[in-house]
Amino acid sequence: MESTFRLRRSIIAAMLLALVLGRFFLIPIPWTHGTINLCDAGVFIAAMLLGPGAGTIVGGFGGMFLDLISGFPQDALFSFAAHGLEGFISGWIYKKYGNTTWGKWTVILAGTIVMIAIYFICNTVMYHVITGFLSLGSNFIQGMIGEIVALIVIRQLKKHHIG
Repeated sequence: MESTFRLRRSIIAAMLLALVLGRFFLIPIPWTHGTINLCDAGVFIAAMLLGPGAGTIVGGFGGMFLDLISGFPQDALFSFAAHGLEGFISGWIYKKYGNTTWGKWTVILAGTIVMIAIYFICNTVMYHVITGFLSLGSNFIQGMIGEIVALIVIRQLKKHHIG
């Protein structure tokens, strides 16, 4: 029984990693040298469904690999940190408070704030403080899109007793 449960969790984590890496939804943001994508949706789903460990792995490696295959290798380590911490913090908060409506929103807002802060630092260090400030809006939009997708998917998965 335990091996079946672990296999199921591994399969779900692999599918979420593939979602994070999915390049079918990339909107380029020229002023920040980045894109808006569905990475955050996969990170939040992994964190809420499988916990902080899976959220960290899916977020960190997914964000890093997405940058590498999308032509942004200079951002890969920052993405590893931004989305890895986003996944860890989101998973940890969800484990403690996720059964409430405010808990789910706290999970997502905390994760998004961490991601935005790290990318602000990244863009400020690599380019200019103005680029850092310009990245706040697009990263907030990316986080919001990820939040909405994640909440819809999590609701459906829970309804069908998956996770």
